[in-house]
Amino acid sequence: MLEGFKKFIARGNMIDMAVGVVMGGAVTTVVNSIVNSVINPFIAMIFGKPNMDGLLAITFNGATVSFGAVLGAILNFLIIAAAVYFCILVPINKFRDMTEALLAKTKLAEQKEAEEKAAEEPSAEEQIVQLLQQIRDELAKQNAARN
Repeated sequence: MLEGFKKFIARGNMIDMAVGVVMGGAVTTVVNSIVNSVINPFIAMIFGKPNMDGLLAITFNGATVSFGAVLGAILNFLIIAAAVYFCILVPINKFRDMTEALLAKTKLAEQKEAEEKAAEEPSAEEQIVQLLQQIRDELAKQNAARN
């Protein structure tokens, strides 16, 4: 039972997922900083509100519906998605493509080398013919030496 758990933990996918969670947290921190330090001040300059939470807010019977908060969350999501895509996925995909191209090139070179080696070595039939020719030549020499 514990052996299976060790295999699960040591599996590459688990490590990749852990790295993804850590990177996601780091990207979220950066994006929140950008939103709070850059975007929200611009919104404050334009709309006179310090952030999007109070923007497009409707209050009725003590309940407040804030479309600005939803817009802020969507904006955060889009910035995080763009950061993850351009800073993590694009480089990984580029690296993967380069690796696949190198592997294909290496495999092609190995196949070409094997074909050249096969072309250099005579086939089994050719080897048999050469061996029979050598035997014939030796027998002819022996017959010539006796006569």
